[in-house]
Amino acid sequence: MIGLTHYLFLSSLLAALGVIAIAGRRNAVAILMGIELLLNAASINFVAFSHFVVPARPELALDGQLFAIFIIVLAAAEAAVALAIIISIYHNLKSINADELVQMKH
Repeated sequence: MIGLTHYLFLSSLLAALGVIAIAGRRNAVAILMGIELLLNAASINFVAFSHFVVPARPELALDGQLFAIFIIVLAAAEAAVALAIIISIYHNLKSINADELVQMKH
């Protein structure tokens, strides 16, 4: 049977991959995908704890799912705004490497 530890292991694996993608990549789109992985890891944690930890009031049993839906909406808005910024940077610099963003300050 799949238990809470399996979901927590999956979530920690996604979070580790997200941190590696953020820290190890220079491409702005890859960094954005790392942020998405971190948000998905948090969503899995919310849903897993909502399912396996029974609250004192049963009507609050959907809190994890509501947080996950909020995170999905937040991730969609973040992706839309970030991609618009990345496209604007590409038009100006002809590159989307995060190391070259320092040039925009000058």
